[in-house]
Order: sequence, then C-alpha cells, then structure tokens
Amino acid sequence: MFKKLALTAAIAATGTVAMAANPTVGGAPMLAEKTIAENASAAPNLSTLVAAVKAAGLVDTLMSDGPFTVFAPTDGAFGMISEASLQQLLMEENKAQLQEILTCHVVATEAFSTDIAGMIADDGGMHVVPTVGGCMLDAYMEGGELKLKDENGRIATVTTADVDQANGVVHVIDRVLLPAGQAG
Repeated sequence: MFKKLALTAAIAATGTVAMAANPTVGGAPMLAEKTIAENASAAPNLSTLVAAVKAAGLVDTLMSDGPFTVFAPTDGAFGMISEASLQQLLMEENKAQLQEILTCHVVATEAFSTDIAGMIADDGGMHVVPTVGGCMLDAYMEGGELKLKDENGRIATVTTADVDQANGVVHVIDRVLLPAGQAG
C-alpha cells in the first residue's frame, strides 16, 4: 500500500511540475496557447514593443507558426532611447530600419533558457546567437543571469525568462539591442 501511495504521489508531483504556470509579464498572465503577438499585447510593460511591431508590419509574422525565440525589450528598455529618436523610428519612412532593429531580437527557433545556458556552456562561456535580422548576439551567463551583448557592445539582461507561447518562447530583456553601427 505504501509503494502504491508513493507512486501515486510521484505521478501527481510530476504532473504538477509539467503543468507549471507561465511567468507573468508586467503582471499580466501569459497564456501558452496564445501567440507571441497576442501575449505581448496583453503585457502592460511591452506597449512600446507592440507599437513598434505594428509600425514595422511584423504582427502577422509574430502570429505565424514559428517557432521563434523573442528577446522582448520592456517599455523601460525603450525609455533608454530618446523620445525624439523613438518617434522618428516609428515613422513610416523608417520602417525598414525599425524592422531591422526588431528582427535583431528574434531567433528562428524555440530556445528556452536551459537550452541557451547549455549552448553557452558547450561553447566555453559565450554562445553566438544569429538573429532573423542578421545580428550576431553574444549570449553568456553572469552572476546567474542570462545576458546578451549586441554588435555595438550594448548589454541586455533577461529579466523574465521562458514565457512559453503557442509559436515559441519570449525572454523579456531590459535593453534594446541594435544592429552593428546603429547608435541608441
């Protein structure tokens, strides 16, 4: 009887672990059955990113099947860019530049933090991450945190990892990453 009870408890515990809740983003629940675009729209701290994705014409891409890994800058990350520069970037005539910047936050595969940490370890402490936008990001661990460095030396920290989506995974970051040669 004790063995049967222990086995039942082990199965129940395993089921609970497998059903772990998705992290919230900006206090909003993120639903694994929704797409990246749908969940981002629900997060109050990703409103600038959502506006930029709309201005760049990338909503349909982030609603598609994927899989994608998105490093999603918060409103605070966008706040490090001057308001004038941000408004100029959101203008129709700068759509191509905005698309390039945003796609430098997207990887064409699903990579949870454990996957990225494994690649970092396998590569001796730093893993090069090629993005859809052609940027090469350096991923590394520092003080137990996942960090990304863009081609300009700007460093972003993952503040919320492993937000599961129907078409990939989102890792929330605290800095906007830029393609080589672009200042922020």
